[in-house]
Amino acid sequence: MPGPSIIHAITPGDHFSPRTGSAIPTVVHGIASAAVASGDAPHRVVIDGSTYRPRYDSAEVVEYTGAPAPAGRARRLDVLRGALGGSRPAIAAYYRPVADAIRGLAPGVVLAHNAPVLVDLLEGSGHRVVLYAHNELLRTYTRAEAGRMLQSAAAIVCVSDSLADATRARLPRPLADRVRVVRNGSDTTRFVPWTDRSAELTEGAAPRPAPVQSGERVRVLFVGRVIPDKGADVLVRAAALVNDPSVEFVVVGSAGFARDAPLSEYEARLRRLAQRSSASIRFEPFVDRASLPAVLADAEVFVIPSRWPDPCPLTVGEGLASGLPIVASRIGGIPEIVPPSSRLVPPGDPAALAREIESLASDPELRRRVGAESRAWAEAHDWTWAWGVLKGALADARGPAS
Repeated sequence: MPGPSIIHAITPGDHFSPRTGSAIPTVVHGIASAAVASGDAPHRVVIDGSTYRPRYDSAEVVEYTGAPAPAGRARRLDVLRGALGGSRPAIAAYYRPVADAIRGLAPGVVLAHNAPVLVDLLEGSGHRVVLYAHNELLRTYTRAEAGRMLQSAAAIVCVSDSLADATRARLPRPLADRVRVVRNGSDTTRFVPWTDRSAELTEGAAPRPAPVQSGERVRVLFVGRVIPDKGADVLVRAAALVNDPSVEFVVVGSAGFARDAPLSEYEARLRRLAQRSSASIRFEPFVDRASLPAVLADAEVFVIPSRWPDPCPLTVGEGLASGLPIVASRIGGIPEIVPPSSRLVPPGDPAALAREIESLASDPELRRRVGAESRAWAEAHDWTWAWGVLKGALADARGPAS
């Protein structure tokens, strides 16, 4: 039986397109697709009409004309006003077109992705508003301001326990009790492991090469934005410590979402660091989401060397669904979303990362066993699972309706 209408509100200027692997659009697509597959009412997503096309077809798109983003000075003044007990007029003006578009829809459950201000703007609208936190959103809010801004929130959904703990610490007790955890799911349809080139293909995917045997090339893969927080430099430094010439390292991604963009200073430093290394290290620029399954299909080990507390990175689920052993930083929400067989290392520790890579590279049977466990974990935590957890969280929400 279809439930209440679900309306996703994403950050102004963000898109709802498969052209990138940007986190919030991917999460919305995963949840909306699972809802339809489960027989629930189709979701809606409210987006700026000028953003990327083509759009995902998993949710009905409601467009609006966006307002200019506030400048840095206006944002800083907002923070000061909020701390002094006032409102944040600059960010409110930025989100008002979103709120106006939602007010024109029949009352439903609004999932305000990374948008605390929408809870306040939609108070009295008849919609039940849930703050959906993908990152730590309240660092610039006093506890009193967070209480004022979010007092009408039906619930506050966080994508990991670590993020939920950080969020509760910045909320007054009544609001802290409304926090729920809904981890991101894995896309087990598009990201699929293959054992040989004759395997039947999932639509939009590519065949995986035959399993790598002892003494053959072992490809260790990083995929993500190539910025310091994501730790690609930790992998490049670890590569120099791996004493195995069969291991090839591939760093896929750019600082942004354009393949032909000039290299950032950080990207240029990485290439200089790789040139001084005896390891085989290759760099590939950003690939769109349609091309990503084939990239993972050609790897044997997947590395997530984040040095910041990533709440629930989608790349982890994509690597798991692809049947790859995972080596990742023990930070943020990452330990919560990997199976026990995954290898966790301290963030920013190239030596520890190198040891785990060498262990997997030298043992094809270990890679096969851990990869199978990765896939089984992903199947148990796919987007249908995540949608079921979210439905339960929404049903359990006891916050007031707007």
